[in-house]
Amino acid sequence: MLRRTLHLASGSPRRREILAALGLQFSSGGVDVDEARFGMETASDMVTRLAVAKAEAARGAEVIVGADTVVVLGDEVFGKPVSRDDALRMLAALSGRTHEVLTGVAVRHDGRTRCSLSRSFVRFRDISTDEAARYWQSGEPADKAGAYAVQGLGGIFVAEVRGSYSGVVGLPVFETAALLEAAGIDLLPRTGAGNHQS
Repeated sequence: MLRRTLHLASGSPRRREILAALGLQFSSGGVDVDEARFGMETASDMVTRLAVAKAEAARGAEVIVGADTVVVLGDEVFGKPVSRDDALRMLAALSGRTHEVLTGVAVRHDGRTRCSLSRSFVRFRDISTDEAARYWQSGEPADKAGAYAVQGLGGIFVAEVRGSYSGVVGLPVFETAALLEAAGIDLLPRTGAGNHQS
């Protein structure tokens, strides 16, 4: 199989780390996509739409990966906080409760785009207002959906994760691997091969 060029349409270091952990060689870079939610759009429809939009907005490779992640509590969708007060509001709402994390991942190749949805559940312990304020001061919540990073300092609030941990981080390995393999990218070395194709 010929080597196919791969691009991650994201500036997220977490998504880069997950893709690199699969042993793939790829370029990466964010794209300019309006991430606003449509009026009556469900959270799952929103993340899959945005993942597709990101994959289709990027250029420069034969295979392009796009992804989008949101935190959902009841009917409310938590994206990245716009301010300190917004982050503290999110953390207070998530405190002591179970919320949903949805990540849409899309792969574009050969003129078509396929998309999958990862759905996970995260239970937080109780978070005091002082803890939330100190967590904001760490700088970590500022650019994270739901104002926390499960793989970072925010992990101290996480009592349980049900579903895809990598999906909560921002790029679900199971779904991404299936889409990449459908695009002709081998993730496991073939017999006798020194390095697998990417």
